[in-house]
Amino acid sequence: MTGVTLGFIPEPLSVSVTNILPSRRTPTGVVESRKFKQIRASIQEVGLIEPLSVTSADQTSGQHVLLDGHLRLIALQDLGQTTASCLVSTDDESYTYNNRINRLSTIQEHYMIRRAVERGVSPERLAKALAVDVSQIIKRMTLLDGICTEAASLLGDRQFSPELVRALRKMKPTRQLECVELMVAANNVSVSYAEALLVATPASRLVEGKKPAKLTGVSPEQMAKMEREMSNLQGQYKIVEQTYGQDVLNLVLAKSYLTKLLENEPVRQYLLQNQADLLKEFQAIVETVSLDQPQLAVAA
Repeated sequence: MTGVTLGFIPEPLSVSVTNILPSRRTPTGVVESRKFKQIRASIQEVGLIEPLSVTSADQTSGQHVLLDGHLRLIALQDLGQTTASCLVSTDDESYTYNNRINRLSTIQEHYMIRRAVERGVSPERLAKALAVDVSQIIKRMTLLDGICTEAASLLGDRQFSPELVRALRKMKPTRQLECVELMVAANNVSVSYAEALLVATPASRLVEGKKPAKLTGVSPEQMAKMEREMSNLQGQYKIVEQTYGQDVLNLVLAKSYLTKLLENEPVRQYLLQNQADLLKEFQAIVETVSLDQPQLAVAA
């Protein structure tokens, strides 16, 4: 097994701010932007959380070229900081670190805020650092209260509004998991979808055992219909989930067979002359590279 070459030195290094050279020009007026003010306030209140990314030091001048973190560098300079924590790249190429990382998911953000509070940073101080209302910090701190572990795990790498969990908290754990599975499968992790699923949830599967007294714009008959349709949808989803792997395998085998079949010119000419519609469907299968392609509509 070959070793993996790291793109950055694992531990951040403390580098003099005067030895960090920006790799691009700062846009005019950026220091007046809301984003810059949030970054500056955050560094002033709780320090630099995400290190800058720089190249290795030039052997002659000892200076580093900044790869990512231009606004953070300006904020450090504005605050009079003399050193900065930096991740030093081991690559010689021009590496845009900011484009090769995944931003924090909502749940990761929750854990970071919880850890900061546990270490003594008050919610008020965090709110000031992030330039948000303290109520937003409280919502993110308590994000997973009342949410089952399995549902939280499915949402682990997603970004979603903290308001979404209000609907999930009203459901029992097994129902929470079902609804999150549906949202993830539909790639629609939104507040409106969660609320629609809540409306379609039978009272017996809600924490309080009963639906709200009133739901604006939804009659009891509509609620009952939504419950039935959602139940059917979940059943269909489970069936598709169970057979998806086998269906994909069958498609791959069929595609391989049809590719070889259509390479046989006599067979191709026969289909063209006698079964043109069937030939068109065969060609669609051969040209398919994804199950999401609209042309994959093989006749039964």
